[in-house]
Amino acid sequence: MHTFTLEYRFNGEPCTYSLQLEQNELPMHEAALHLIVLHHGDGENSLVMPAADADPQEILKQAELLGITEIKYHAIGLGTAP
Repeated sequence: MHTFTLEYRFNGEPCTYSLQLEQNELPMHEAALHLIVLHHGDGENSLVMPAADADPQEILKQAELLGITEIKYHAIGLGTAP
């Protein structure tokens, strides 16, 4: 397991969120999807979730529309990604 610490803005406010994944890398659109689920993933907001077949750019655009921007992450033992 690898710990990824996401730093991002939600509605303009700086936020941090950590998650553990088995994968070594975290593509930016997957990080955005984790944050969309975190902030909007309850059953009442299912309409704001990206489509299951959404491509990475669509996921990132949906995150931005939902107020999730400036996503960066740090992975323990793996360095930093954009």
